[in-house]
Amino acid sequence: MIDTLVSVFKNNGLVLSFALIGVIMYVSYFLSAKLTRGRIHGSAIAIILGLFVAYLGGLNTGGEKGLADIGIFAGIGIMGGGMLRDFAIVSTAFGASFDEIKKAGVGGVISLFLGVIVSFVFGVVIALAFGYTDAVSLTTIGAGTVTYIVGPVTGSAIGASSEVMALSIAAGLVKSVFTMTFTPFIAKYIGLNNPQSALVFGGLLGTTSGVAGGLAATDPKLVPYGALTATFYTGLGCLIVPSLFFIVMKAFFA
Repeated sequence: MIDTLVSVFKNNGLVLSFALIGVIMYVSYFLSAKLTRGRIHGSAIAIILGLFVAYLGGLNTGGEKGLADIGIFAGIGIMGGGMLRDFAIVSTAFGASFDEIKKAGVGGVISLFLGVIVSFVFGVVIALAFGYTDAVSLTTIGAGTVTYIVGPVTGSAIGASSEVMALSIAAGLVKSVFTMTFTPFIAKYIGLNNPQSALVFGGLLGTTSGVAGGLAATDPKLVPYGALTATFYTGLGCLIVPSLFFIVMKAFFA
């Protein structure tokens, strides 16, 4: 019986992964509603649970892909891959109104560049404080602070070690979780209550999952706008960090 179930799970890995993620999301939103009364968004709790489960999976197998290293959960690697991730980001952005986007104007564009630069510099400063002095490591960790997607993209492009890329991903995940968690608390103090401010907010922080989760807990109608500029932010980071910013780092930390 057990062998039959294992065989079915292995042959239908993607289906099992959707079921597993569904259970985690249900538990996360239940905990969010019952323990925090919605103040901590379910997505933030889901990320934390996901990281914990991935840690247990990697610890158990000694692998590098977390839970996906276990045969019956291999579908997690497909579900969490770039194709479905980018599809989700693009489909979310399609919910935005172009008329509202135009109202963001120059401020929205400035927020993109300002958000990438400030996040990168912050990451570099933290990396220096922990003893990293080479241009490759500084650029990769700084890129991870931009977002956990830009980090590994940059690290792969400039030849960073797997340890440094892991740190860059961790930095981006911390940023994402903090954004999800604290956005509802600070929204009223920064005027985050309309599409224009959501566009700027997404451009400044750029972590698509963090911005989407935080805005969902604040006002679901704002999610497409924040997610839209956050998506552009990720693309901008992947474009200029491994090229322009890496050249700058090499000039200062040769």
